[in-house]
Amino acid sequence: MLFNGLLFFPITPYQADGEVDLDELAAHVGRGVDAGAGGVFVACGTGEFSALEPGEYAETVRAAVSAVGGRVPVFAGAGGPVGTARRFADLAAAGGADGILLLPPYLTEASGPGLVSYVREATRPDLPAIVYNRANARFDEDSAVAVSRLPQVIGFKDGAGDLDLMIRIVRAVRDGVDGPSFLFFNGMPTAEVTQRAYRAIGVPLYSSAAFAFAPRVALAYYDALESGDLATLDALERAFYHPIARLRAKGTGYAVSLIKAGVELAGYTSGGLRPPLTEVAPEHREELARILAAGLAAVPDPVAGPVTAL
Repeated sequence: MLFNGLLFFPITPYQADGEVDLDELAAHVGRGVDAGAGGVFVACGTGEFSALEPGEYAETVRAAVSAVGGRVPVFAGAGGPVGTARRFADLAAAGGADGILLLPPYLTEASGPGLVSYVREATRPDLPAIVYNRANARFDEDSAVAVSRLPQVIGFKDGAGDLDLMIRIVRAVRDGVDGPSFLFFNGMPTAEVTQRAYRAIGVPLYSSAAFAFAPRVALAYYDALESGDLATLDALERAFYHPIARLRAKGTGYAVSLIKAGVELAGYTSGGLRPPLTEVAPEHREELARILAAGLAAVPDPVAGPVTAL
């Protein structure tokens, strides 16, 4: 399973009546892949996995898989109580997903051995899984090595931000697993802010929430990382990514709400949010529009590789 390029985490759009808008989802996913995404992660954190019931989830996965048409890998979120997570994994497999991103179990804190058991029981042996390290699912070196040895686990995504621990996990897994093919992902909110540091410790892949509404900016940043263009990295961090991170800290749930607001500023529909998430405050939406304009102005012209308009 090869991810080649920027990883796209689409939103889940809703209709006026609150139902999932499958047509708009397909269009949103299609635009992202056309723009140059190297993988699609549907119904994950940005896609409000926790707000979807199983029937909606199954339809969402099928719609994304159809829109992608085999061009790049499609992974779907799964999580919650162990039986529920396994049910979502089954639905992802039935919908044609190439794998799952296993989100943390609900609320309960767990020891390393407990997390290893959770991963083993919540996943399918025939469906690749990426394990998410965040919130109440915090792995240490021993438990990370243990899950990496499960044949269905192909990757480890970090959303905790403890670089000291993460560099030790990367080394322990690399030393403890046969072969260099195990994947590591930066899953921090606005991952571009920390990606230079993650890349330095052996974590080359990252999830770009900004790609959902600002593909030109996200792709310019990715290209600059790949080519070592420090001037462009500095410019985009200063104009776009650091301001986005500061704005995200001004509201609860803004890791999702801001992305949906950005999609709307880009001229598309999002259908709002499901509780308990709330809309971005009007003054913060205006600030987001200014940041977006500044980010676009900082994109080198021309941008290497395929891009789309805002």
